[in-house]
Amino acid sequence: MGPLRYRSLQELAAKRWTCPACAHSTRPSLLRHQPRRSLQTTQKPRQDAVPSMDHLRKPFEKRNANTLYYTLSIILGTVALSYGSVPLYKTICQQTGWGGQPIKSAAHGGTLDPGDSDSIAAKLTPITSSRRLRITFAGSTSDILPWKFSPQQREVRVLPGETALAFYTATNQSPTEDIIGVATYSVTPAQVAPYFSKIQCFCFEEQRLNKGETVDMPVFFYIDPEFLKDPNMKGIDSITLNYTFFKAKYDKNGHLSPMPMPY
Repeated sequence: MGPLRYRSLQELAAKRWTCPACAHSTRPSLLRHQPRRSLQTTQKPRQDAVPSMDHLRKPFEKRNANTLYYTLSIILGTVALSYGSVPLYKTICQQTGWGGQPIKSAAHGGTLDPGDSDSIAAKLTPITSSRRLRITFAGSTSDILPWKFSPQQREVRVLPGETALAFYTATNQSPTEDIIGVATYSVTPAQVAPYFSKIQCFCFEEQRLNKGETVDMPVFFYIDPEFLKDPNMKGIDSITLNYTFFKAKYDKNGHLSPMPMPY
């Protein structure tokens, strides 16, 4: 018989340690005594879990609306620009010579001060030491305008600062209709246009010809002497002035405009 303390520890270990299989069979399961927990459900749908199709469409609908507004704005702006571009282009080109448009001479426009008479006289003084420039003329009409239009002379030769007068002839070949025509013009080479100044011209003005009528149209012009100081003008001895007539009519606002070409 061992000591008392030894027997006590041995008995305590025997009491506290048992086989797992025996413990499972002898000890009651905790799950058997726990009350069954009911599942709590809610009737509220989980709307935030999965977005609906309406939520998915809203950003695209707003984006499409903005795109539509921008497109309409561009279309309206283009239409407004197309109506205003013709007089704007005409004004700019006449003042700057862009696009081969001869400049309207300020010396004969009545816009200069009397103190500028010396500069005007200097511009209209021929430079006799310069080479003469060959000015040729060309004319054409649109396909829907039944006019015959051509220059009366093939060419003239002028000095810078020297005025020159040329004539075109137009005939309305329609047997039944009085027609309004409007002419545009250009200069070739285009870089000479800022120095090609017209004093009198029939361009951009209404020309009404009765059926079968023939008229002479004058062009009074000169080459600005500044032409000789521009290094880009070296080697240019020939200049062509071209006119094209278009059939025109008055719109509902009373504005005269060329009729569009048929396609």
